[in-house]
Amino acid sequence: MFDFDQYLGFLAFLTILTIGFWLMIFLLTFVIPYWIGGALMERLKEMREERKAKREAEAA
Repeated sequence: MFDFDQYLGFLAFLTILTIGFWLMIFLLTFVIPYWIGGALMERLKEMREERKAKREAEAA
């Protein structure tokens, strides 16, 4: 059915495909939501600090 070279190529293809699949699953379920959540928390913190600085400037 396969020559030995074709068999090795097929195994390499399956290995790369499997690694890519699990990497995409990992990125979509953990890394990207973590990144977006951290960016939102940081932006909210900046907005709070801006409001606090504005209030202090008005009070002075």
